Amino acid sequence: MRFFLIPIILILIQCQSQPYEFSESSSSEILKTLSSDEMRGRQAFTEDIDKAAEFINEQFKEIDLDKLDSESDYLQNFEVLSIRAVNADVEIEGVQVSAENYFVLGDTSTIEWAETNEIKTEHIAAGENFQQRFNEIRSMDVEAFVFVDQSHENTFRRYQPFFSRASRTFPDDQSSNKIFALTSKSQQSSFSAYVTKEYDFLELANVVGKIEGNRKDEYVVFSAHYDHIGIRQPNTANADSIANGANDNASGTTAVIELAKYFKSKGKPERTLLFVAFTAEESGGYGSQYFSKQLEPDQIMAMFNIEMIGKPAVEGPNTAWITGFEKSSFGELLQKSAEGTIYEFYPDPYPNQNLFYRSDNATLARLGVPAHTISTTPIDVDPDYHQVSDEFETINVVHLTNTIRAISQAAVGIVSGQDTPTRVDASQLN
Repeated sequence: MRFFLIPIILILIQCQSQPYEFSESSSSEILKTLSSDEMRGRQAFTEDIDKAAEFINEQFKEIDLDKLDSESDYLQNFEVLSIRAVNADVEIEGVQVSAENYFVLGDTSTIEWAETNEIKTEHIAAGENFQQRFNEIRSMDVEAFVFVDQSHENTFRRYQPFFSRASRTFPDDQSSNKIFALTSKSQQSSFSAYVTKEYDFLELANVVGKIEGNRKDEYVVFSAHYDHIGIRQPNTANADSIANGANDNASGTTAVIELAKYFKSKGKPERTLLFVAFTAEESGGYGSQYFSKQLEPDQIMAMFNIEMIGKPAVEGPNTAWITGFEKSSFGELLQKSAEGTIYEFYPDPYPNQNLFYRSDNATLARLGVPAHTISTTPIDVDPDYHQVSDEFETINVVHLTNTIRAISQAAVGIVSGQDTPTRVDASQLN
């Protein structure tokens, strides 16, 4: 009997050491679930996104990924503070400013600025760069009343509706109160303001799994956002209202889950691998912002952010493009890894779309991490982007699976520690 057991044991060992095989059936199963009507568009700050988070959590559990040291499961829970100004009265030289001509930024505290109060005043003058001055003033750690010259009216009209809505921030990141008022009055004019506020704590969760490597503190991140834009207003009665987000970004989330299966099957890697499904990318990037504060940026060797890979690129079905290609050597290293294969990686062909800054990679890139987004969708002509038509049926599953496989091969040099991308120069980023 023992003579028969030995070859059986050898066969079992060999089976266990075989790397995971990517398959269209597995990709389809994950993608269909994430983009189903039951997920109701996976919008952040709604109960609908919790279903998607739990599904990804269960997937990571089945793969048997490690958890982050501080977490009891794969859900990285955190809170965002929502603040809204109510009952506002703003006056300049005793004349009330109409609601459409001012907006309020800041913390939860009530504003009670009488004319005699020593509140700092600022001015966005004619001829100045509005966006630059706005960002400078917004970052000041003082309360301020800001006089905005009427020559900036067109720009102010774009900012005012957005910043008049409830603002969201992390509880520890509240800034000082500031009021921006569009006016012909000078900075020396008297003013007063009385504003009460409502606030609430909103719960969110990333989903994060880990495969610890020999180099415990050298991380390689594979990420995608799993949220989408939720329920839309239908154009006609009985029309579809669920923006399922199959390509954006159930496709990228599918890739993260499949890559976790693959690298788990290969045993212990040299570098530690993190598999992250970010929340709230579509609502301000809060998931990646929170995640970036939990690790030392210098310990993150690279970030493979995966976004909208469900449709073939214009260059062909086995190609993918990389945002911010020139900002580090990340893209060049992937090109080197793909040499001799049917796959090709190349720079983002849509520079005017500013895509490097429109996904979660930008948060970590601003900290110096070689963080780039890999995508394939012809974003300039895609008819389904942010539409209810972004359904599973529009996805090329063969292409999706091939792209996931290509990323797994291209990542080998970085995962093994043989390759290390150069850091992003954060001072050169917007």
